[in-house]
Amino acid sequence: MADRLTLEIADFVHDVHTGIYSEETGKPQPLRFTVTVELKPAERYAPDTPLSASKNYMDLKFAASGALPPGVHFTLIESVADHVADTLFVADARVQVVTVKIVKLALSEADELIGITLRRERR
Repeated sequence: MADRLTLEIADFVHDVHTGIYSEETGKPQPLRFTVTVELKPAERYAPDTPLSASKNYMDLKFAASGALPPGVHFTLIESVADHVADTLFVADARVQVVTVKIVKLALSEADELIGITLRRERR
């Protein structure tokens, strides 16, 4: 089995225009993102290994926030996750797998977690 390096940003909240119900449309709603990427690691990580040997965690946060097109309404959170995955694949050829978990915070009535997880491998 080949070595894999997994990077993650967990429980990041960002407002996104998404949803199908009347109470969801017309305004952004908070989504909680957990984004992980898997890439082939360097042979070894010494104390002075530069960041270029890995991936910047902030790239994951950017894919779930700043890279989302402003003013676009995503009907499904699946399409939000798909956009996040595409952004990470395009930005770095070393990324082999992207997993995006999204929880819709505004729909919770009894502290339940309502959402999806998309896992996509590079094609």
